[in-house]
Amino acid sequence: MTAQNTYVLPAAPASFQGSKVHAKPSFKDGASVSLTGKYVNFFKDRLTDSDASNKTDHFDMFKLKDEINQAAIRAESNLNTQAVDDEEEDEELYNLSARDWKKQDHYAILGLSKLRYRATVDDIIRQHRKKVLRHHPDKKIAAAGGVLNPQFDEYYKCIQKAYETLMDPVRRRQFDSVDPGFEDFEPVQVSKKEFYKVYGPVFVLEGRFSKKQPVPRLGNDKSTKEETENFYNFFYNFDSWRSFEYLDQEETDGAENRDNKRYIEKKNKNARDKAKKEDNARLRKLVDECLKQDPRIAKYKEEDKKRRNFKKDQREAEEKLARENKLKEQEEAARKLKEAEEAEKALKESAKKDKEMIKRAIKKEKKNLKAILKDNNYLLPASEPATPEQIGTRLDDLDKIIAANKDADNLTKIRVDLEAALSSGSADEKFKSILASI
Repeated sequence: MTAQNTYVLPAAPASFQGSKVHAKPSFKDGASVSLTGKYVNFFKDRLTDSDASNKTDHFDMFKLKDEINQAAIRAESNLNTQAVDDEEEDEELYNLSARDWKKQDHYAILGLSKLRYRATVDDIIRQHRKKVLRHHPDKKIAAAGGVLNPQFDEYYKCIQKAYETLMDPVRRRQFDSVDPGFEDFEPVQVSKKEFYKVYGPVFVLEGRFSKKQPVPRLGNDKSTKEETENFYNFFYNFDSWRSFEYLDQEETDGAENRDNKRYIEKKNKNARDKAKKEDNARLRKLVDECLKQDPRIAKYKEEDKKRRNFKKDQREAEEKLARENKLKEQEEAARKLKEAEEAEKALKESAKKDKEMIKRAIKKEKKNLKAILKDNNYLLPASEPATPEQIGTRLDDLDKIIAANKDADNLTKIRVDLEAALSSGSADEKFKSILASI
């Protein structure tokens, strides 16, 4: 290794025992190799990878080494500080196989199920230290009375794998992308009262995948229209760092040759692209359903509609009023026309009745006049009975008088005059006089 590639570790603390710095730390009587000794091995692996790839930036390596070393010192000094509540260990984890490390929950292994992606480097180092002290195979064998159980070593390897994964920023992000501790939220129909309580936390969790920070919150019913629009614009244009490398079915390290390696890489890339596409569609569906149920959207739309259609509504109101007034005028005109028609009809009916009365009166007077002639020997002297010729002549004369006097009053007057003439014995002369006057 040249001087340019030489890496200098910080000085070991006083508690460091050089004889115990080797590939596997050993424990006895509750004592353990110091954290500094353990990180020598860690950096050996990192530096070996760096030399092999010849792609690692020296400045970044020094920076990463310094950050992890400082975190180790803080974890050592704060080991007894209750920064993270101890979780009750799930005994089912003890049965895990180190070969199935991709299926294990690294946060649960280290007792960080509650913090998960919010766990700091200090938290990871502190919890790893506790798990190592508790589950080192030597200590477990001693506690079991010297009985060797292969599962002790398996679970210890799971702890180490969890630690290595979560301490590597790239690998941790890959794991966080598919964290089994979070299930993708399936949209549900909720009431307006429960909407913000249900969907608010969902988008907080979704926001952890955003390349752009900070992520706007869903808000509540007091949020402004601008705040609400910013929220939906953000998630409809969501730029996610979420990747799915962690779910690769095959590793390129085991490829037999370059062609096989390219085939595996292509296969993994297709699977990642498919998972990414499905995740984007899932998030879009979630945002669509949230927008659909958001009680503020209907309110904003109604307000916009009122502003947009103010003049239109005003014009429609005026037109409606004009239509109502015109309808009233038409109804009033129809009412008056109906009243006029009814009055005319009543008048016609009255005239008809009057006409019928006149006809009856004329008919009656005609009958009376004929009766006077008949009853009084047709106005001839009583000593000389009227001959048929005389009767016919008198009746013809009477018809002439009646034809000339169609008014009932005139006929009544003629009847009255004849009756008076009968009393005075001059009926014949009177009849002749009436006939002569027509």
